Amino acid sequence: MNKFQVPKIKFQIGTWYLALVTLLMPVVASAASPTLTFRHNHYLIFLEPYEYADWYSSTEEWTYRGDPIKPLAEFLVDGDTIPALPEGVVRHSVPGWDKDVIRRTLQDKVSSVIDREPGSVVIKKSSTGGIVFEGVGLTGRRVRLDEAVEVTIAALGQNVSDIVLPVDEIQPEMTIDSSLKKIGIKEVVTVGESDYSGSPLARKHNINVGLNKFNGALVEQGAEFSFNEILGPVNRSTGYKPELVILGDKTLPEYGGGLCQVSTTAYRGVWEYGFPISKRRNHSFAVSYYSPQGTDATIYPPHYDMKFINDSPGALLIQTYTDGNKAYYIYYGTKDNRASEIIGPFTWDHRSPPPDRTEYTTEIPAGTTRKAGGRVRGLKAAWFRVVKKDEEEEIVEPVYSVYEARPEYIQIGIVDAPDERPSWLGG
Repeated sequence: MNKFQVPKIKFQIGTWYLALVTLLMPVVASAASPTLTFRHNHYLIFLEPYEYADWYSSTEEWTYRGDPIKPLAEFLVDGDTIPALPEGVVRHSVPGWDKDVIRRTLQDKVSSVIDREPGSVVIKKSSTGGIVFEGVGLTGRRVRLDEAVEVTIAALGQNVSDIVLPVDEIQPEMTIDSSLKKIGIKEVVTVGESDYSGSPLARKHNINVGLNKFNGALVEQGAEFSFNEILGPVNRSTGYKPELVILGDKTLPEYGGGLCQVSTTAYRGVWEYGFPISKRRNHSFAVSYYSPQGTDATIYPPHYDMKFINDSPGALLIQTYTDGNKAYYIYYGTKDNRASEIIGPFTWDHRSPPPDRTEYTTEIPAGTTRKAGGRVRGLKAAWFRVVKKDEEEEIVEPVYSVYEARPEYIQIGIVDAPDERPSWLGG
């Protein structure tokens, strides 16, 4: 990728997606934000250029009758005072960029988020025929900083605010059982990841239980993956704890709360690679754990599922893994020559939370209160996926998400509600 390719790509794609946004989302603000957005897959990193005055610098340039020259020592007095110059000699101050400073900024603010070292894994069959992982085959990533600096300068010079980072992906060290190689398990095809920092202990517990259900799962070539089918029953007997779940207009504890973190992690990897998504649904309101909005996939067996088609050249093998508060789905298989890019989010129709709501109910003990929801702003979000495979024409796939605005929702326990009492009162 040459140093100007990223802005060029954005202009090419912009021809169609900006027209589409203008047609479908007329309330999107037309004024360009001065904020620089650095992106890699669903990662979005924002920098405000005005906060980095040291990016800008000026250099001294000397010319004689228009031709560059090196200034003579006698042109300077005491190192800084300039005497009368000979006819035709001109000293200019040329504005420019301090690439070293920009590089340090990107290393601190961008590379520190994206970069990681590749893992190492041994994948083999157990004596009972199960799949065993020794180690973790996480791909490494490295931002090509010198190119990122040039792209940033080019973007600023051309008034482009959206920058796709030049990133190298590094395959892990892998030793794979020969029987798995025969079905196409050769390399890491894609990785899905999400961050669940701030989750309560019960939610973290459920995420780990759910992830373990998928560790070692195989998706045959040409088969449809069903999240719910592999997940199985979700209740106390299968190891889950009560945690908050979206139940219609309420958010209340139920066994398995937090499993949407697992389905979202699974979805992101296959969506970003370019696998066909046959079923996906966003949450009814925006949840902070799934930022950026529009990249989530909710599940609620048996009603809501996440499904995709494995149209790669071989089978897919899944390894799940957590590191701190990050969840990973590692898909091993065989890559093909498809190229995929996701672009977004475009957000519009931002709505404030409605008035607070109070409900009187016999579902909880009389005299007690229970929070059944918090204030959440509403919005709509769109991403566009561009997939090109086997030199065929690019396929542009929009992914739309509609998130409701939610009020503060308090339930008050009563013994019995008289007939004339309304079932809920707006606050």
